[in-house]
Amino acid sequence: MQKDPRLLKIGRQIRKLRERAGYSQEAFATEAGLDRAYYGGVERGERNISSLNLILIAATLKVEVGELFPAIKILKKAK
Repeated sequence: MQKDPRLLKIGRQIRKLRERAGYSQEAFATEAGLDRAYYGGVERGERNISSLNLILIAATLKVEVGELFPAIKILKKAK
């Protein structure tokens, strides 16, 4: 299955924020209340993540939901 390049960009942005916050992927998934395998798929761009899970991730990272997304000009180029 071909990964959507926009989901890859979002996953990388979320990974960057998680690493900046000092979480391992497994510890973060646990803290956010998400399955570790599911969360790994988010960071790899394999999941079209739901709004509710975006809220969980943002709340755990203590950032606004919008910060989970790269700039729109980056996402538009990723098509």
